[in-house]
Amino acid sequence: MPTIDCGTFASLGYPRIGERLEWKIALEQYERGELREDELAVRMKALRLANWRKQIKAGVRWIPSGDFSLYDTMLDHSLAFGIIPERFEPLRERDAGGMPLYFAMARGVDGVPACKTAQWFDTFYHYVVPEWTARTRPKLLANPWRDAFEEARGELGLATRPVVIGPFTFVRLSKGVRSAGVPHAVWTLVPVYAQLLGELEAAGAEWVQIDEPALAGDLEAGDWKLLQEVYAALRQAAPKLNVMLQTYFDAVDNVGALLEMPVAGVGLDFVHDRGRHVRELAANGFPEDKILGAGVVDGRNVWRTDLSAALRLTETLAGIVGEERLVLQPSCSLQHVPVTVRGEERLHGLGKLALAFADEKLKELAVLGTAIREGRQAVKLDLADSAVLADALRRCPERNGLSAGSRAADNAPSGKATAARRRKLRQARLALPPLSAAAAGGLTQSRELRLARKRWRSGEWSREQYLVFMRSHVAEWVGRQEKLGQDVLELGGAGMHGTEEYFTEQLDGFLITGRGWVQSCGTHCVKPPILFGDIAYRTPVLAEEAAYAASIADRPVKAILPGPLTLLNRSYVRTDISRQDAAGQLAAAIRTEIRALEAAGIGVLQLDEPALREGAPLKKREWDGYLQWAGETLQLATGQAADDTQIELRLCFSDETEMLDALKAMDADLIWLDVPDRPACMPGALAETGAGGEAAHEFRLAAK
Repeated sequence: MPTIDCGTFASLGYPRIGERLEWKIALEQYERGELREDELAVRMKALRLANWRKQIKAGVRWIPSGDFSLYDTMLDHSLAFGIIPERFEPLRERDAGGMPLYFAMARGVDGVPACKTAQWFDTFYHYVVPEWTARTRPKLLANPWRDAFEEARGELGLATRPVVIGPFTFVRLSKGVRSAGVPHAVWTLVPVYAQLLGELEAAGAEWVQIDEPALAGDLEAGDWKLLQEVYAALRQAAPKLNVMLQTYFDAVDNVGALLEMPVAGVGLDFVHDRGRHVRELAANGFPEDKILGAGVVDGRNVWRTDLSAALRLTETLAGIVGEERLVLQPSCSLQHVPVTVRGEERLHGLGKLALAFADEKLKELAVLGTAIREGRQAVKLDLADSAVLADALRRCPERNGLSAGSRAADNAPSGKATAARRRKLRQARLALPPLSAAAAGGLTQSRELRLARKRWRSGEWSREQYLVFMRSHVAEWVGRQEKLGQDVLELGGAGMHGTEEYFTEQLDGFLITGRGWVQSCGTHCVKPPILFGDIAYRTPVLAEEAAYAASIADRPVKAILPGPLTLLNRSYVRTDISRQDAAGQLAAAIRTEIRALEAAGIGVLQLDEPALREGAPLKKREWDGYLQWAGETLQLATGQAADDTQIELRLCFSDETEMLDALKAMDADLIWLDVPDRPACMPGALAETGAGGEAAHEFRLAAK
């Protein structure tokens, strides 16, 4: 029976990007030809070693390796397993699996399209999707997990815990594997994983972390039997290697089946499980031959942990499992939060004190570990500090100004005309031809526009200087679109700000960091806004630019706004109110901005909701509730718009066939769907809804 030291805590993964985006900067220099391949390797190694040293200093007992990547860990697995699309075969033959092939799969090359990306469960992160075909024959071409383990041991004398994405999750997230084909695909990977684990065992690894987050989602009949057989085969391949089977992001429905798996340890998320895991363990106990990895610190949100509450949970788990078989850890990899709060000069007061990024979360785990090992008295000052902060947040006026009831009453939709009546009123006002020509998304922002906005936000330019530039810019793009024959004109990129950060900066209630970067997709990093307090609208965001565009255009002008669900799902949100109430506050702000735009003469308003699908729960049975309040939120945002204002909703990056009925209920006049993201079944699905023609809502497919 495996045992550990009392108070041991682990890291499941650490941000790879660096405190000052050293990772991103080096990779972009390599892409531009400013760094040679060997120079990039030196920089990446230095960053890996720095990350390990920081975790050693923090007191982490089980430090991960293999979580670092030059681009994406799923891509690392695909390349190591030889799952390389045939279109890259010429490059594979020339490159023998090196960096050119790796980055070609990530970004495309010489007209060969890159592999697609998809959202990593319900996080900000997007992974490179593995591609399977009938000809796919996985084979272990490289073992970067063994290499990373040996690097840590050789350079730092550190025995790490390698992190590998499990075969079940890898297949479930792959393209080209239908549900019925999952068992066969998983079994084709078993020899590959067996060799991988055998090499880790031979290298001296004692533990390996196998991540299977798909186990917290919906499983098919027979999946647990498949998993039992697969992991039994892997244990036989490396009998001396202890496997920590790690889940996260939600509760596992069948905890009993999970605990019967032939592994040495099981990791559970006790933050986002809504209390289900601890209730299950309290009722049915925990196996005596396993270690429990307890995710008691939130690994995907940025708030400091209520240490008293976390310690009560930890003590309860220690009573069930035993201190010698309990490992404390974040709820998931820390790559989903920024590196550190240190250096956040833009933040002050209670807002800054309330935050904990990756480094700070490791310190919280150290406090909890000390409390288990030495008793509460040893951490009484930390507990007192946490209690004072929790009380201050509860009393904070910025968080107590709006109640759910007043929010709903203030934003209740007015009595809108019927869809047919609204269509006639819009046509009388806008006089648009059938299938009018218009840009679905915002026009690309120029370098000059981005620079002008940066100068204004930094104080280098006055508001007057910025408006002079914006008028010139808008006039140029209005003229261009008129010459191209567009029936509805856009603001030339002025209404699209690349991220949601610009819009949220204009609202009270958000914290905007200076260095709060997280990896989003490849080398693209974002600074998600932090929803700290009640949302309050300060001033119109686009009204001045929109009014000017309307005054010089000879046809309707469209303003594009981020939708409330996208603002919610791409921000770090509060945990003291529901996501629905937070979305309602955002809808109120957007509703006020819509009023300002209507007053400026704008008759076409588009809400961009690319993250509507991103916020859907992992379990399909919970979708109906989410889509219901999501639809109500959109109606709160647009329900008081004038009957002759055209409300458009743009969706992208997902398969909306899963929620077409819900989209109809959202009461938009026109819904845009991106052509490249549409599955083959989309035309039939639209036909079944009755969309188009005389239907209440018009669906259009938009090319990117």
